[in-house]
Amino acid sequence: MKSEEKTNVMRLLDQKKIPYASHTYVHTGAVSAVEVAAALGQDPARVFKTLVAVGKTGTHYVFVIPAAAELDLKKAARAAGEKSMEMVRAKELLPLTGYIHGGCSPIGMKKFFRTFVDESVRNFPTFCFSAGKIGYQVETSPQDLARIIRFDTADLTAEEET
Repeated sequence: MKSEEKTNVMRLLDQKKIPYASHTYVHTGAVSAVEVAAALGQDPARVFKTLVAVGKTGTHYVFVIPAAAELDLKKAARAAGEKSMEMVRAKELLPLTGYIHGGCSPIGMKKFFRTFVDESVRNFPTFCFSAGKIGYQVETSPQDLARIIRFDTADLTAEEET
């Protein structure tokens, strides 16, 4: 893998002169966000995954949450002002967003969808998320992400069972 290879997400960040660090990892088939964090040697709390869901109204939303967390669909619906929320099926992801499962980024989707980032992002000066292609991640600050996409922060994750 060439470290100088740029994804569309990186090109968009470059265009807006938004500082970021790029990270690559070798992938062998499907990898979870936790495995990506491990491959990058990063704390899974700082590596976020991008999920797409659809509300009862038929409106699509993007949720960016920590790698090890699970999206709480009730909290997601509440944040979006929807009665209920369900995940978009993997086969619907590419035609809807332009990204495949495992390479979905909140930046550069075919169409902008209202986006929510888990409030835990505030705990970190920078965080990582997909650069739009499996094997590629970008790291930037929440403030810099806000310069390229609009998003709200909310409590989005399921409570961990003890």
